[in-house]
Amino acid sequence: MASEIHLSVVIPVYNEQESIPELSHRLTEVCRSLKKGHEILFVDDGSSDGTLEAIRGVRKTDRNIAGLSLAKNSGKANAYAAGFDAARGEVVITMDGDLQDRPEQIPEFLAKIDEGYDLVTGWKYTGKGKRTWSSRLFNRLVRAWTKLDIHDTNCPFKAYRREVVKNLKVYGTLYRFIPALAYWKGYRVAEIKVENDPRKHGATKYGPGRFLGGFFDLLTVTFLTQYIKRPLHFFGLAGLVLGSAGFFIDLAIVIKGLISGRVGHQAMLLLGLVLIIIGVQFIFAGLLAEMLFRLYQEQGREVPVYRRLDG
Repeated sequence: MASEIHLSVVIPVYNEQESIPELSHRLTEVCRSLKKGHEILFVDDGSSDGTLEAIRGVRKTDRNIAGLSLAKNSGKANAYAAGFDAARGEVVITMDGDLQDRPEQIPEFLAKIDEGYDLVTGWKYTGKGKRTWSSRLFNRLVRAWTKLDIHDTNCPFKAYRREVVKNLKVYGTLYRFIPALAYWKGYRVAEIKVENDPRKHGATKYGPGRFLGGFFDLLTVTFLTQYIKRPLHFFGLAGLVLGSAGFFIDLAIVIKGLISGRVGHQAMLLLGLVLIIIGVQFIFAGLLAEMLFRLYQEQGREVPVYRRLDG
């Protein structure tokens, strides 16, 4: 029964066969010490090594361990989605399977959840697994952009109330912004410091190249959370800026032509016209998006996050 499971630990893994035995042993020890119903879910994201066999092996040692196998390598967001869908616990913990996150810190996350927070994210503040310059810069950018005061938005070590994982829809690489998505939906988000141990096996699959992709993901998250319900505000503003720029460029050229008696800068005149046309198209795109959203609203209204006040 779902009510018998208090804690679900979801671990997406990809080619982590060497880490699974130690990780499962440590997780089992921690979860048993909590003396509450629990489950440990390893989600194999289409690994090409012996990861799936390693999961089958550890399942024989602990009946609370389960394995999910994606048909192909589909990315971390899909692995999370599968794990969240299968999780039965009232609280869900996520962590990586490379032994850099310490299972022994799970009680600290649960204590923070007990304080009333809906999502608790880790902050890898120690120097043992040093952050790259791009990671530090990216986190500062996210903090300034989202106004969410956390230091490590990409830390995989997190704790969620069940309702959070059931209500958040994440795709692509947007899992990196789960704290911001939850915060913007009205959930209470907290951060705790966690140790960051060096990777014991294999090599990291991430590098500085993710910075540019992360920036575009941040723009996507901003649009989806801030403007999806009022797209005309986004497209209309962009159209107004572009159209106004084009209008003033052409106006300046026309005035200069009237004064000098000849029209020059034909390339700039053409640029102004193009900007005006693009601006008008943006405004009409915003109007179309508004109409589509209204139709969507009529089909099924999204229920906002709320809490019942008892007493």
